[in-house]
Amino acid sequence: MIIEEFIVTPFQQNARIVACEKTGRAICIDPGDEAARIARALDRNNLTLQAIALTHAHMDHIGAVGALKRLKSDAEIILHHADEEIYHALPEQPAWLGLPREAWRMLGVEYDAPPAVDRYWTEGEVYAVGNLRFEILHCPGHSPGHVALFERRERKLFAGDCLFAGSIGRTDLAGGSMDELLATIANKIIPLGDDVTVYTGHGPATTIGHERHTNPFLTGTPAF
Repeated sequence: MIIEEFIVTPFQQNARIVACEKTGRAICIDPGDEAARIARALDRNNLTLQAIALTHAHMDHIGAVGALKRLKSDAEIILHHADEEIYHALPEQPAWLGLPREAWRMLGVEYDAPPAVDRYWTEGEVYAVGNLRFEILHCPGHSPGHVALFERRERKLFAGDCLFAGSIGRTDLAGGSMDELLATIANKIIPLGDDVTVYTGHGPATTIGHERHTNPFLTGTPAF
């Protein structure tokens, strides 16, 4: 598995190219910004982008979807249907954080309407990228349609904003729920195994085992 990471946006979001070494087929998970840089990396490594794979639809994860789609028009945009309303609200999302409209351009959070979604994630589907097989886990709590992508043979989970090193995703935005997020972590993520590497939407990678034993949001909760 090839993984190339790009830390983008004022929110220090982790956009990633994930590719099959043998076939050169690739996905871009959560392109929040810098579409041209991502496209150059794909070209430099002779990778074919088959999908723009979105874990959820918050602006720091989807801000460059339109630009990347224009550069790589054959790539399909994939999102869970429960986040589609949030996705199409991209131009207004900075207001949800209380950012003054006159500052949006300076902060790099002024967005056009995103392109149409090409298809939707389904809970339990297996999405093939060359020889890689990603199991799609619907993981609500941070947002209603949040998903995580798990490659079982590689023992790698692309978790978006569900679980972080030492923390968990925020639940105070529209559609968020602390109860749902903790249930997601307990029922969908922890059972994958302590050895699984977790690639988070912000901050460094971690492992399920490390978080299960040290994350303050998990260590005081009986379910963990």
